[in-house]
Amino acid sequence: MLKKPKTETFNIKGDELLKKFKELVREGNIRKIIIKNKEGKTLVEFPLTVGVVGAVLVPAFAAVGTIAALVTECSITVERESKN
Repeated sequence: MLKKPKTETFNIKGDELLKKFKELVREGNIRKIIIKNKEGKTLVEFPLTVGVVGAVLVPAFAAVGTIAALVTECSITVERESKN
């Protein structure tokens, strides 16, 4: 039986985006991170799998850094692994 992932949304300023993204990746129980602009339009989605680390994430960090430079406000929606 498939478990529905738990979602959580954070509203943040563009200059805090990369820091929050890195923090979420380090948590390790994230399935997907979706970054949206303040109007709610999806800018980028990052599917994350268990064991994704290091050099594999460098392009993702670069993309998030670029987005952070372009937006003043955004939201991050996180899909976490369900514990049930």
